[in-house]
Amino acid sequence: MSADSIIRLEAVSKWFGDFQALDNVSITIRTGEKLVVCGPSGSGKSTMIRCINRLERHESGKIIVDGTELNDNRRNIQAIRQEVGMVFQQFNLFPHLTVLENLTLGPLRARGLSKDEAEDRARQYLKRVHIPEQSNKYPSQLSGGQQQRVAIARSLCMEPRIMLFDEPTSALDPEMIAEVLDVMIELADTGITMVCVTHEMGFAERVADTMLFMDKGQVVEMAPPDQFFSKPKSERCRRFLKQILHH
Repeated sequence: MSADSIIRLEAVSKWFGDFQALDNVSITIRTGEKLVVCGPSGSGKSTMIRCINRLERHESGKIIVDGTELNDNRRNIQAIRQEVGMVFQQFNLFPHLTVLENLTLGPLRARGLSKDEAEDRARQYLKRVHIPEQSNKYPSQLSGGQQQRVAIARSLCMEPRIMLFDEPTSALDPEMIAEVLDVMIELADTGITMVCVTHEMGFAERVADTMLFMDKGQVVEMAPPDQFFSKPKSERCRRFLKQILHH
């Protein structure tokens, strides 16, 4: 593993019954790299990202995250989950806990912080996502965009080295999408390694170091954004971009 690669997939395959969700996927992501993954629905994007922190188990191939191979070893899985934050389409906040309590839970349990330290850290990250005033509210009192920003802050409270985003804006109303993407753009500037599955191509052009296009469980194209958007090599990728950029 080269010194600066933080995530490596080698010939990774994954099935759900007879359906092959990932077909021999090999990619390397450098430390600090921003990878944006796009492709039609059912192309394996979410499955790939869920395999990186073992929410899904891959059947063959190798996944190495920050020097640790993901296998059935519980300790390895836990070690990697400590380093990897994940934000989903659905916000997955605990409805019976306040925003502050949602944010301090992980650091208290998994990082061994004191209550004061955990709350200080939580407030710092709520400021980072521009909702410091919402700390005592419950998730149901917030808009979707605010809830998603809380979910991002909650991941950041674990101070991960890698952030995975699985279509974080797809469940949001259009006017809330920008506020979440703005937070993600600021986060990208901090130098954290990011892997984002998204259809937001404006965001991708601003943030991505590398674009990855998937179809039918395979990596079809991987290129820097300027090349990817102006001169896609494959017909499948051209068709996809045409559909997504012109509607």
